Amino acid sequence: MGASKNADPNQPKAERVATSLLARHDLQPVSFSLEHWKPVQALWGGYGQVIAFNAEASSAKGAAYMERLLGRINGQQGSVYPLIMKIVTPPPGSQESPSEGDLRKMLSYDVEQYFYEELATTLPGDIPVAKCVASSRTLPNQTEGSAAESQCTAMILTDLRIDFPVDFSKRQMLRLDVVYSALTWLGRFHAKSWDWLPFNPEDVVLPPLVEAQERKGRKGGRSVWRNGGYTYLETRRSEFQALQKDELSEWSAALCRPHGQHQTPAAVLAASFLSASGRAFETYIHGDVKSENMFASKDGDQVAFYDFQYVGIGLGVSDLAKLFTCSVPQTMLVEGDVPHRLEMQPKERALLERYREILLETDKAPEYEWHGFCRHWETALVDWCRFQASWGFWGNTEWLEARVRSILSDQGWWDWIEREA
Repeated sequence: MGASKNADPNQPKAERVATSLLARHDLQPVSFSLEHWKPVQALWGGYGQVIAFNAEASSAKGAAYMERLLGRINGQQGSVYPLIMKIVTPPPGSQESPSEGDLRKMLSYDVEQYFYEELATTLPGDIPVAKCVASSRTLPNQTEGSAAESQCTAMILTDLRIDFPVDFSKRQMLRLDVVYSALTWLGRFHAKSWDWLPFNPEDVVLPPLVEAQERKGRKGGRSVWRNGGYTYLETRRSEFQALQKDELSEWSAALCRPHGQHQTPAAVLAASFLSASGRAFETYIHGDVKSENMFASKDGDQVAFYDFQYVGIGLGVSDLAKLFTCSVPQTMLVEGDVPHRLEMQPKERALLERYREILLETDKAPEYEWHGFCRHWETALVDWCRFQASWGFWGNTEWLEARVRSILSDQGWWDWIEREA
């Protein structure tokens, strides 16, 4: 094998971790040369990297293991498999007195490993995701190597790009056919998650600061987030408080303060309603739905999502709110120019109806009538607008703001949300 290309000796050696994880399944990296060992991207905040590499089966047993994962029967000793490794190496000092953001990141990698090892294996073929080849989640405590190496979090997955070669890793709007394929994937995924519910409150991962305290007492969740996503209000209090004080933002008054006869701010009501509480229409959500987290087949008739760090309980429409704002072309949502206030338009409705049709195909689907679904959708838009207003707008900003202005001007929505929240 070629020489290591890692520049920082204090960081866990990705080559050694990959070798250790794969050896349990009679697999080994083909080479550590640049031709076979390619960094794909850095993780957010300098928390590690994603590496593409090839592994070969060192025995018939290793080949059989991979063929079972891939649903094939043609492997043999020496067969080569394209893989992806996600290795988490926290920046120096980030774990000594971690911020809420640091805690969120580290917990999210635990959640992602749980998803791939415990939930992804139950997904049918028409909800494609990568297969987990090996993970440090079940690796025995290491007794050799540096302290940093023993603390690493790593996961090796099959490479989705073999069957889904169209890459949207650079932020971009999607084609019409890919949008419909994404809605199909999401509808099926959300529907499948009814098999995983109800959740055990003692197993789920709480908001980062709360979870950190729980784990000090050797408690704490070990599965998915209690509230899927990373934008919900309970974990974005500092940004919300800053928005409350921002006199220059129209959303400070519209979302963060009492509104007329309504004493509870719209953002607080929306967040309360969207929080997991065991209702029949709740599902697991992906939590970070955008074009950068998906691949598509060549003809666009199927997509596969990845990056399940924020999978958890929620309402499927919360996944749609981000998708529509960040990755769906505005021309698929509204004709012509966007007015200051905008009610649901026929194009937007057609996309929602497509998703809802897929969602309710399963025999386990609860009663979910259109009017209630639309109220949930409106509430998800209000919640997503609150996050963007406090963090920074991007995507179909004009459309999102116009839709939320319309929702907040609807007395029917206020009456409904105050009753339901």
